[in-house]
Amino acid sequence: MPRYVIERDIPGAGQLPADELKAISRRSCQVLEGLGPQVQWLQSYVTADKVYCLYLAPNEDLIREHARQGGFPADRIAEVRAVIDPVTAE
Repeated sequence: MPRYVIERDIPGAGQLPADELKAISRRSCQVLEGLGPQVQWLQSYVTADKVYCLYLAPNEDLIREHARQGGFPADRIAEVRAVIDPVTAE
């Protein structure tokens, strides 16, 4: 299954309180339930003004549909072509 990195421009994301992050996470999970098991949210990284999310999905269209239904931006979507880490250097 292809893996995608989604970049979401959300000014002030790093200042969102825990309860708001929880509400956003719940909304995302609700939308994912409706889309079915073919789309999986792996994790997200919140920075000052952006959120970077990792998803598994059969195509980019389902990622965009998740964003549309959830009311989340999906400013840039990139399919992951390879994963490297320190072990790759060995």
